Amino acid sequence: MTDPDRDLPEQIMWAGRFITAKTRGKWEYVSRARGIHAAVILAIDEAADGRHVLLVDQYRVPLGRRCIELPAGLVGDEQAGEEASLAAARELEEETGYRPERLERLGDFSASPGMVSEGFTLFRAHGLTRTGAGGGVAEEDILVHRVPLDRIADHVADWRAQGYAMDVKLLLLLGAGMVD
Repeated sequence: MTDPDRDLPEQIMWAGRFITAKTRGKWEYVSRARGIHAAVILAIDEAADGRHVLLVDQYRVPLGRRCIELPAGLVGDEQAGEEASLAAARELEEETGYRPERLERLGDFSASPGMVSEGFTLFRAHGLTRTGAGGGVAEEDILVHRVPLDRIADHVADWRAQGYAMDVKLLLLLGAGMVD
């Protein structure tokens, strides 16, 4: 069955610097402006003390609280046509203080397809080297967490009990088979 609104014209209701509110028939949704999309990075530090996943937490205004997330950032927000892997490497180092030797593209995914057209490209970072403390830029107030991979479920449960929001992409670490 096909949605009857599928072929109706898209209308822009409001446009900002980073997002655009649109309608198509009965549908209301939001998209990124100017072709911007996101890169998300699954970074597992393979060190002598075991395998640790790098997570970040930061205050998210739409949620009204801090959120535990995989490192991520916008692609093309400052330079049109930016390569997603370059943005992913930059964002990983900026947010976590780790530089990847290489990035493996795992695919493109939709974030919340019922109301947001935004998607993201997921990368797996390999060969991590610590270059600094991370924490993001100026006002981001990003905290870095290096969590033992075999204890991720316990950490997620603890953070949830403390009232943190959880980014849905954390489900990758809880059994989707992308971590080997």
